[in-house]
Parts: sequence; structure tokens; C-alpha cells
Amino acid sequence: MKAMFLSAALAFGGAAAAADPAGLLASYHAEAKKIDPSFAASVARGESFFNARHGNEWSCASCHGSPPTVQGKHAKTGKAIAPLAPKANAERFADAAKAEKWFRRNCNDVLGRACTPLEKADVLAFLLK
Repeated sequence: MKAMFLSAALAFGGAAAAADPAGLLASYHAEAKKIDPSFAASVARGESFFNARHGNEWSCASCHGSPPTVQGKHAKTGKAIAPLAPKANAERFADAAKAEKWFRRNCNDVLGRACTPLEKADVLAFLLK
């Protein structure tokens, strides 16, 4: 049944239709496989991506903290940011539209562009470990 829902979700909007962190990871993984059929989400790549600066001033960890199970602090405003890892904050990645909104905004800040489905899958695999 869950596989049917995921298939339907992918057909009608991709990641935006997933309803939980594992479902969202599965949808990003499926999108990534369309780009690279040999793709397998990697916790190690996700951790490296999360902690690295990608040519801009910040990394994901700059605001979200390292490890992502602790409270972070926005690098510019100083505003507290609740833990990003779903095991430390059950609200994270529970709403696919909200996850997409923040990926869009934060990837632009960190990368200067949108994240690819491969990058999203790796980062979420890391955050779910």
C-alpha cells in the first residue's frame, strides 16, 4: 500500500507529495535514479555536503549546527534554529511542501543554486541516520 502511495505521489508531484521523512527520502531517491540510474543515497556524501562550504560563505552546518541533532543558530541573524535531524525534532521533514521550501531557500544561500535530487537524497540520508 505504501509503495502504491509513493508511486502515485511521484506521478503527481514528486517529492512534494511525500508525507514523512522516509517517504520524502524515497521520493528524492526515485528522482535521483531518473538522473543517474546507478545512484544510491549516501550518508557519507550527505554528511560531507552538509558540513562543506560550496563556494559561498556558509555551509548547512553554519546555521543548523553540527551535529544536526543540536539546536543551531542562524549565522546572520542569531535566531535559534530547532534541530534539523528528524530523530531530534519530529517536525522536520514531516511536511514535504515545507521541506521543499527550505531546501530551495537554504540551497540558494549555501550553493547559489537549487539542490539536485541527488544532493537532497544524500543530505536527508545523513539526517535520518
